[in-house]
Amino acid sequence: MDYIRRLRDLREDRDKTQSQIAKILGTSQTMYARYERGANELPIHHLITLADFYDVSTDYILGRTDKQ
Repeated sequence: MDYIRRLRDLREDRDKTQSQIAKILGTSQTMYARYERGANELPIHHLITLADFYDVSTDYILGRTDKQ
């Protein structure tokens, strides 16, 4: 699951906490942590929000391409 690693790397590269990203998504830190661990699948509306926030493609987050 490349997207799990990408979620964490994108967040850490921008010096953001899980709580900060959870707030952007309108969810709890606990739920966001579950996305990063792969315990819950990331909903598509969160995927789109994160791609916009990080200014990368959804395919990059999903690990389908290395081109941001």
